[in-house]
Amino acid sequence: MQKKKALITGASGGIGKAIAETFAKEGYDLYLTCRKAEQVLLSLAKELRENYGADCVTFSGDLSDSEVCEQLFAKIKDLDVLVNNAGIASIGLLTDLTPERWKEIEGINLSAPLYLSRLAIPLFLRKKNGCIINISSVWGDVGASMEVAYSATKGGLNAMTRALAKELGPSNIRVNAISCGLIDTPMNAHLSSEEWDKLIEEIPADRAGKPEEVAALALQLAESSSYLTGQVIRLDGGWI
Repeated sequence: MQKKKALITGASGGIGKAIAETFAKEGYDLYLTCRKAEQVLLSLAKELRENYGADCVTFSGDLSDSEVCEQLFAKIKDLDVLVNNAGIASIGLLTDLTPERWKEIEGINLSAPLYLSRLAIPLFLRKKNGCIINISSVWGDVGASMEVAYSATKGGLNAMTRALAKELGPSNIRVNAISCGLIDTPMNAHLSSEEWDKLIEEIPADRAGKPEEVAALALQLAESSSYLTGQVIRLDGGWI
């Protein structure tokens, strides 16, 4: 029986690594990408091959560039799941945001998922089946002070999720997003212990989420019914 194949972007980061391991454990072969941490990605691929027998193809590049996305898909002949996980955060006043930094944030958080989805769709149409999972944020739902650019791009990703699900539903291609709350990853390493504790106090679950919990939900969405599509599912411990 042919193994399913998943493309996971940002696989060198905390959530991306967890998603890659969860899918490998479930028997998927993987395409794994990163922007800069190539050695980390290669080590992860080696580990997943040895531990789970997953065939892992790695790719390093800036996926905010549509031509780089096309280079990636030149290596992909078959695909079942696309996980648009790669993302970057930015904290600061909007008045301090440079056009260059905005272009970088928008490119990684919004343009890359759009470019990759556009390239994945023909592969899904060929088999009349497929799944796109976008890793988003609660700030895309409600916005965050000092994170206007990040909130805007994640809000755009949520809107893209809902719109694309309507476009692809008749072709049996599902599109959903996971709207993450506070997850214990290196992306949140900038928070002081006082800031961290204050955030935890606001969360009814009384803790941060784990990357493995995001990964488990991503796998559930990948394996779910064709009727589950167009949803932005919050995973935030009841925070928002």
